[in-house]
Amino acid sequence: MSLKASVESEIKKAMLAKDKDRLRALRAIKSLILLEETKAGAGDGLSEDDEMKLLTKAAKQRKDSADIYKEQNREDLYVVEMAELEIISEFLPKQLTAEELEAELKSIIASVGAEGPKDMGKVMGVATKSLAGKADGKAISQKVKELLS
Repeated sequence: MSLKASVESEIKKAMLAKDKDRLRALRAIKSLILLEETKAGAGDGLSEDDEMKLLTKAAKQRKDSADIYKEQNREDLYVVEMAELEIISEFLPKQLTAEELEAELKSIIASVGAEGPKDMGKVMGVATKSLAGKADGKAISQKVKELLS
């Protein structure tokens, strides 16, 4: 089932359950999908890769906003952002643990033949494509730096 169809199905369930918070987050996801689909030159629909990029971006935005609200002692807004992040995360693939990420990166480093920090660009290019949606870009970058130094 496509992301759009599964979100629409979840919206119906949230409406029936009268879950306003879940409904708000799901409608935000649907809105992002519709905006992306109606962009000029978008074609028939979104690919699975485009859907993951969209969800990852939305999750990152929620996390960044939540961090800012936490710093500013706005607990009311922080709770809303974290609730939306949790709902968005349901549609993302399971995130890799630190050990799994390290193992994946070691195999990528071996496959591209990277030897030191100068090869970080080669590794990051392959890593960000193969680990898209499974790990945060910042975490990938930090681990690659650590492994190549």
